[in-house]
Amino acid sequence: MKIVCFGDSNTYGYDPRSWLGGRYDVDSRWVDILASETGWEVCNMGENGREIPRSAPDLPADTDLLIFMLGTNDLLQGCSPEQAAGKLKHVLSQLSLKPNQILLIVPPPMAPGQWVPSQQLIDHSRTFAGCCRRLAQQLGIRFADAGEWNISLAYDGVHFTEQGHRAFAANLLEVLR
Repeated sequence: MKIVCFGDSNTYGYDPRSWLGGRYDVDSRWVDILASETGWEVCNMGENGREIPRSAPDLPADTDLLIFMLGTNDLLQGCSPEQAAGKLKHVLSQLSLKPNQILLIVPPPMAPGQWVPSQQLIDHSRTFAGCCRRLAQQLGIRFADAGEWNISLAYDGVHFTEQGHRAFAANLLEVLR
């Protein structure tokens, strides 16, 4: 089974304690935990700072499942939850995969922190979850809400802690079973 994980810094495994874009160790990143627990080929297409792209990403031809998790950076850059969901609908509609080959995961809501100075951002991240749930139903794709997974976030209010990555991986494995 070939899984592609397409996302931002939380998919990449960014360690917010580093200054130059460093990553957590392999045993602490949810994408790598997924690979080691399942034996599947898991391709990490996470990128720091990534927003929802304007067009569908180039995926390997033999992709069995796309795990797609974006939106936090769009909200941080001033998009409304509805605008971010509209961008998401546009890109997901362009994918050549079957609906059952796409798993849309909404990121956990932001928390107060260094990168999250306002309650409005937190509220927008919660509203975005509902928008994504409705979008997944509309497109007939699989959906998971990481806001229900008790993911611990770092001091910045955005990035997963190492424990957060482990919790994310454990919950994702349950969804995939």
